[in-house]
Amino acid sequence: MTKKLHKEPITHLIRRYIMLFIGSGIAAVALELFLVPNDIIDGGVIGVSLLINHLTGISFGVLVLIINIPFLIAGFKRLGKDFLFSSLFSIISLSVVESLLHKVEPITDESLLATVFGGLILGAGVGIVIRNAGALDGTEILGIIITKRMSFSVGEFVMFINIFIFGWAGFVLGWEQAMLSILTYYIASKTIDAIGQGILNETKAAIIVSNMSEDIAEVIGEELKRGVTKLYGQNNYTGTDTNVLYVVVTRLEVAKLKAIVFNLDKTAFTTIMDTQEVQGGRFKSAGH
Repeated sequence: MTKKLHKEPITHLIRRYIMLFIGSGIAAVALELFLVPNDIIDGGVIGVSLLINHLTGISFGVLVLIINIPFLIAGFKRLGKDFLFSSLFSIISLSVVESLLHKVEPITDESLLATVFGGLILGAGVGIVIRNAGALDGTEILGIIITKRMSFSVGEFVMFINIFIFGWAGFVLGWEQAMLSILTYYIASKTIDAIGQGILNETKAAIIVSNMSEDIAEVIGEELKRGVTKLYGQNNYTGTDTNVLYVVVTRLEVAKLKAIVFNLDKTAFTTIMDTQEVQGGRFKSAGH
C-alpha cells in the first residue's frame, strides 16, 4: 500500500502562486512593451497567438488561454491537477496583465534592442513560472505526451513545431522579423534554462578520493558547514578499499574546498562538477 502524499503547506502554496503571478507578469511586460510593438514573436502557443492576433485582431490574452486549454486538459492525467491549476492560473495572469499593458507605450522601437531585452525578460518570466510548477506554453505539454512512445525528445518535438511557426511568421511579418523572432526564442530559451534549472544559483558537486578522507570531511564540516557523504570504493590498481567523499557547495566555496583538500592531502584526487539543481537535505545555497 502506497503512502498518501502530504498536502502542500498553505504558506508555500501562497508563495508559489505569488511567484507564478510575478513570472506571468514579467512575461507579459516582455511581450507587450518589447516584442509585439516590433512585430517579433516567440515560439509555441505564444507565437501562434501573436500571429493570429496580428492577422485577426482577436485579443492575444484570449487566444493564449483558448489555445492552451486543450493541451492542459490532455496533460492532466500525466502531470496532475496541481500542474493544471498552476498553469491555468499563470496563463490567466499573463492574459490579464497583458491586457492592462495594452495601451502603455513600448519601451523601444529598435528591433535589435527589443529582440535581446524582450527575449531576456520573457525567458525570465517563463523560467519563474516553470520553477514554480507552472507553464505558459502547451506545446511542451503536448511534446511530453506525444514523445512518450517515440524516439525523439520533447525538445526536438518543440523545435519541429517552431520551425513551422517561424516559417509562418516569415510570410506574415516578413523574413527579417522571422529571423529576429528566432533570435528572441533562442535568448528566451537560454534564460529559461538559467532560471528554471537554477543555474543563477549555481552549485558544484565534488567527489574526493583520499587516504585522509576522515580529516577532510571533518574540516569541510567545520569550515564550510557542509554535510559530507562517505562512499566506499576500491582502488582498481591495488585492490585496497578506499573512502570517497561527496559534497555539494556553492561556486563561491569551491576555492576554499580545494584549499582544504590540498592542505590535508596534496595527492588527493578531486573532481568538481556542475549541478543544475539541489533539493532536500540540509543544503542552503545562501549563507551557512
